[in-house]
Amino acid sequence: MTTRALQMTIPTRTTAPRLGAVPRILRGAALAATLPYLTLKAAWLAGSHLGIPAGSVLLEPGRFFVVANAATMAMDATVILLVLLLTRPWGMRVPAWLLALPVFVATGLLTPIVLGYPGQLLVKAVGLGAGEAARAAREPFLDPWVFTVVYGGFIIQGIALAGLFVPYARERWGGLWQGAPVRRLPSPTGVVAGAAAVSGVAVAAAHGYWAFGGSAGLAARRAAEYSAEAGVVSGVHALCALAAAAGALLLARGGQRRAVWPLALTWVGAGATLSWGAWLMLAALGPGPGSVEDPGTAITLTYSGQMITGLLAAAVLIRFLRSRRPA
Repeated sequence: MTTRALQMTIPTRTTAPRLGAVPRILRGAALAATLPYLTLKAAWLAGSHLGIPAGSVLLEPGRFFVVANAATMAMDATVILLVLLLTRPWGMRVPAWLLALPVFVATGLLTPIVLGYPGQLLVKAVGLGAGEAARAAREPFLDPWVFTVVYGGFIIQGIALAGLFVPYARERWGGLWQGAPVRRLPSPTGVVAGAAAVSGVAVAAAHGYWAFGGSAGLAARRAAEYSAEAGVVSGVHALCALAAAAGALLLARGGQRRAVWPLALTWVGAGATLSWGAWLMLAALGPGPGSVEDPGTAITLTYSGQMITGLLAAAVLIRFLRSRRPA
């Protein structure tokens, strides 16, 4: 996405409305939810081994994890800035692209966690968690409590940011999806939407296959580590790819339906497939868990397909929003 493509401004208001009780609670919750992750990252950068078991790849010397910890710490700190942008009067005067781009990425990174981690907890609660063989195949990485604390904070951040961004977007850019029905976009956009749909269905098929225990295309260690908990993650990625595909097609086709639902599908689906496709690709190629073995052609193609799906769906989304701008 380019800066020019994201120049979407509707001059409905230049100052934010006065915050009510619920937005204040959401703001406080989002800010507080960043503290566990930021504290852990700061401790690790300072040399602490808090939450890192013996034998973990995170204890290996090198600059990769130092850079990775600093970068992810900065990403989580960005949440604080986003919360302020969404709740302070000056946030209405920030250029659209400067807000939309980080919110798009945050939506993409947080949505699969908000959907997947509770699903994993449910799977474990009903006795379908990882068996002894799957646990034995895993290499030490982080203590279990770290995932609970960190993912719990991410879930609160995701819910709070959504609760703050939706009314902000409605107030500032509501004219882009309210009023006139969705009209069919020009044929080149329809071709892009069709390509996004094909790519999204292919990605969803691959993740769906792995979600239900398929092992073809997986490295030997990853296949040995399979459990229903891992299946939940693959299932969530499949759903996000389908959301991006469906949303892009609905936006391109037009019709009498309200624009808000296909717009939301495309925003969430494109953000998740693009952001997590890139994140998983980096994780597979970097010196982390699963990187000792070659990720394989199937994994590489699937992650690449996620990024392609996200980019194509995002292009349709941008074209739709630009077509709705008032003259």
